[in-house]
Amino acid sequence: MGMADVLSHRVRSLTEIYVDGDACPVREEIYRVATRLRLNVLVVSNGSRPIRPPGTTNVRMVLVGDSADAADDWIVEHISAVDVCVTSDIPLASRCLKKGARVVSPTGKQWTQANIGNALAGREIAQYLRELGATTRGPAPLTKRDRSLFLSAFDTALQAALREASLSAVSPQPSQLKYKGAGP
Repeated sequence: MGMADVLSHRVRSLTEIYVDGDACPVREEIYRVATRLRLNVLVVSNGSRPIRPPGTTNVRMVLVGDSADAADDWIVEHISAVDVCVTSDIPLASRCLKKGARVVSPTGKQWTQANIGNALAGREIAQYLRELGATTRGPAPLTKRDRSLFLSAFDTALQAALREASLSAVSPQPSQLKYKGAGP
């Protein structure tokens, strides 16, 4: 096993995919991509909807408590800057971005620090209108084009996460650096 193989194995074990599982319509696509790239998938659910595991060793189902934000809290607690989260939950996306992770919606929207603020504001406005009695529309059904956009955005996010993981795997941590110059 050469150095490239060691680094490849190390990178693969660092990047993980977190899936907000209860309402994710692209789980099968995620499983296929993760298997191809040999990445682990954690499908996090509060159990409100039955999710059948795919029967592959790289996919783990995580069942959390039934409180409203239990799955979100678990994901945010475990996700890191070299990981990718798939969710349509805008507040969860915002929380993951704050941890440095990459976030993609099932419709192929890549959430970033540059666009999450507007999405949160739009969500707040829609919630306020619902409280006033207005009827707001829910998400549209997923189309073939949405799935295609998702796969493209997901691939982009994964490649960026893998690059980040490979850089962190080969870059020394600050505590490992020896500085020359003044001092004992």
